[in-house]
Amino acid sequence: MVPSAFVRLDVLPLTPNGKLDRKALPAPDDEAYARRAFEAPRGEIETLLAAIWEELLGIERVGRHDNFFELGGHSLLAVRMLAQALGVGMKVSASDIFNAPILKDLAPKIELDSSSYTPGVLPVRTIGSPAPIFFVPTGYGDCSYVFPLVREMDIDCPVYALPWPPFEEAARPSLKEIAANVTQALRKVQPRGPYRFAGYSSGAVLAYAIAERLLHLQETVSLIALIDVPLPAASPGMTDTEIALQMIFEPLESLSDERFEVLRRSAGQSSVKQLLEKAQQMGAVVGGPDLYRNAIMYAQFHQAVHSYQMPSLPVSVYQFYALADSPSPRPQLPATPHANSPMRGWDRILDAQFIKAVPVPGDHVTMMDVLENRRVLAHQLSAALNNLPITHPNSNLDVK
Repeated sequence: MVPSAFVRLDVLPLTPNGKLDRKALPAPDDEAYARRAFEAPRGEIETLLAAIWEELLGIERVGRHDNFFELGGHSLLAVRMLAQALGVGMKVSASDIFNAPILKDLAPKIELDSSSYTPGVLPVRTIGSPAPIFFVPTGYGDCSYVFPLVREMDIDCPVYALPWPPFEEAARPSLKEIAANVTQALRKVQPRGPYRFAGYSSGAVLAYAIAERLLHLQETVSLIALIDVPLPAASPGMTDTEIALQMIFEPLESLSDERFEVLRRSAGQSSVKQLLEKAQQMGAVVGGPDLYRNAIMYAQFHQAVHSYQMPSLPVSVYQFYALADSPSPRPQLPATPHANSPMRGWDRILDAQFIKAVPVPGDHVTMMDVLENRRVLAHQLSAALNNLPITHPNSNLDVK
């Protein structure tokens, strides 16, 4: 099973849980845009930022008075913007982007320093003295969940996110190869252990593969925090197209069961590209050049996850599991038996004494999406990182 998480369709404005809710799509403020006189970017930083926005948002020109989110940006694109800005040597944080989304207001907060960026690692919080905590993306390659979660945490350590490395369509990397690539990047930030990792949803299996790689290199992994992560089943024998169908179209509340069934029948005899073209013809999804690329990445990553021969590692694992069941109106990718138990099936490969199951209010989506629940999760995760006792969520808390 691959739970619904943050669908990384970069061409779409999305709700925080990754579902396309057409009623919630913001109406373009054409009148306000027309009233705002265009003024070209000034200086190197504004010019570099404008070029990044133009590429990400698919527009011809960006002015210094333009607002990233009013132009169509959203949290997932903001994460990509952060990565690209860091890649050209900009010293910028995620909070800067959200607090100053207008180009001319964001630029003064940025300094250019080509020595400040480590490729393959996104800084979320750079202060603190203990060993950092590294977060891996969800099964949709999305790191955006990390930023609001960390804001609610009580920790005194650096925090980094580890984006997926680039996927070459013909290469079809294994999870071990992906982990080796990511490990090489993170060791430039933290050369020696002990290492600590966390991850949300099905993509967190990558954290376990990274731990395997580090242990092979004679390093120490002190903690893996899994946030509602079921143990994946062995390879289900699904095609890339069938995986893309389940990951992209299963979560869409706007897609009727009848139209989903049309796409399901088509998936059995179509390529990923043909499936997406049919979905666009039906009006089931609005896409662009990134849609196919993202679908291939989703499929390749999950093929790698389900083909991974998961060993039993000498590591401590926390499983922060959702107390409520998630609604699942349509079929999902398979998970191992007992994936709905508090340990989410991980006791099938690890000794139960090395797994601490910690309940969190909400279902798989609302445990992260609803602020009250996310605060409980942040408190529990902080306690684990700080080596403090973890208590059961108080039933009197106003949580959902």
